[in-house]
Amino acid sequence: MSNIDLHNHVIPETVVAAIKRDPAKFGTKIEEKNGKRYFDSHGRMTELLPQFCDVEAKIAWMDRVKLDIAGISVGPPIYFYNLKPEAGLEAARLANDGIAQMVAKYPARLRGMAHLPMQDPDAAITELERVVREYKFKAVELGTSIEGRPLADERFRKVLKTIEQHGCFIFAHPYQCLAQGWMDDYYLRNFIGFPLDTTMMVAHLMFSGALDELKKLRILCAHGGGYVPYQIGRFIHGFNVRPEPKVKTRTSPAEFFKRFYFDALTHHPQSTRHLINMVGADRVVIGTDHPFDMGPADPMAAIDAIPELTASEREYVCELTARELLQED
Repeated sequence: MSNIDLHNHVIPETVVAAIKRDPAKFGTKIEEKNGKRYFDSHGRMTELLPQFCDVEAKIAWMDRVKLDIAGISVGPPIYFYNLKPEAGLEAARLANDGIAQMVAKYPARLRGMAHLPMQDPDAAITELERVVREYKFKAVELGTSIEGRPLADERFRKVLKTIEQHGCFIFAHPYQCLAQGWMDDYYLRNFIGFPLDTTMMVAHLMFSGALDELKKLRILCAHGGGYVPYQIGRFIHGFNVRPEPKVKTRTSPAEFFKRFYFDALTHHPQSTRHLINMVGADRVVIGTDHPFDMGPADPMAAIDAIPELTASEREYVCELTARELLQED
């Protein structure tokens, strides 16, 4: 059995070099101090660890923690949705080319996830088609929102339809805490804001009618799906008793809930047990968030700690669900 991680981040050297050449264009910077490099991560300078951009370091880490395959996607600090369309497209092309270079060095160990310039939906479609054609990527990483707009917004519908048509799945990852008030303290933008952003994304996709149109689109949610697996009953009850959620769809959240996939990154074994109980092991994958500090120190130990995990459940979480998403036998 292989252990497959579908939540693993990189910041390719192609992007790092471009930022160093022209920090003003990309609205961020790379700093060097005492022989180490640092990048701007949500307003704080974070060390650019070798595992972000050095494929040899990434593979060495995977070997240490017993991961056989990783689906690699850019880290949220370089989504660059806030840039002008031309710069956003350039950044996306650099990221995708850099990811493809990493995958080409270790094709048996790495799978690439495309990054798209979502501030320009037409450019996003063009870049998606290039990446699928040239690199055969089977996944697309998207922010749970795009500069304050939900993925369910009509502006992005044609991008989601194109992803669906190409048979790719979406790995949805938060990057911008939409909720305001009290979030600036204690790193709550990450602790509370990120799971909340994922929950809001799922709710908008459910109630907007988007998923009625996108009947075959598969979406993998980071961080255990935020609060959705715990509060889905509230969505269902609200849909049954209130008129507002039925304005754009007649489909119950109970049905849409079955359409989503989730990583197991809940940071508590009992929470992961609840996730599996709610959605089934065939909807759960390993997620490490590597190399950010919110990832587990020992990903496989976190899987081993899940209470009453059966051999069949473990096989799905560690390998089979990911293989299905990646369309691999």
